[in-house]
Amino acid sequence: MSIFQGINISASGLTAQRMRMDVISSNLANINSTRAKRVDGEWVPYRRKMVVMEPIGQRFADYLQQASADAKPVGKGVKVSAIVEDDSPFKLVYQPNHPDADENGYVRMPNVDPLKEMVDLLSATRSYEANVTALNATKGMLMKALQIGR
Repeated sequence: MSIFQGINISASGLTAQRMRMDVISSNLANINSTRAKRVDGEWVPYRRKMVVMEPIGQRFADYLQQASADAKPVGKGVKVSAIVEDDSPFKLVYQPNHPDADENGYVRMPNVDPLKEMVDLLSATRSYEANVTALNATKGMLMKALQIGR
């Protein structure tokens, strides 16, 4: 374990949470986009996107190394493994004057819930702040260790 392990773990958390906040911002920006992409000649509304994270270094070689060294498991951080689309149904809104309205006057709107997005944004912000605090604590410990050597 290097002395920079804590900084690397916090940096991976900051990167992952930043990506999560970018995806949430994209969801909120497209909350009224009824023409996100064209499928089979028909416009489809924007689908909500979500970030999937996984721990770094959970490979077979890592488990084997831990078992052979009889060491305690040490985390290596987190990474974004995928950005997936939410398969929940679109919202139907009655707007007969909308250019994308069907013959009954209903428009398919994106499946983005602003309340859910704000809760996710708050969670991502808190996680980002926790990673910044951990990074600053690690930096402070390293600075104190350098002062001991003087």
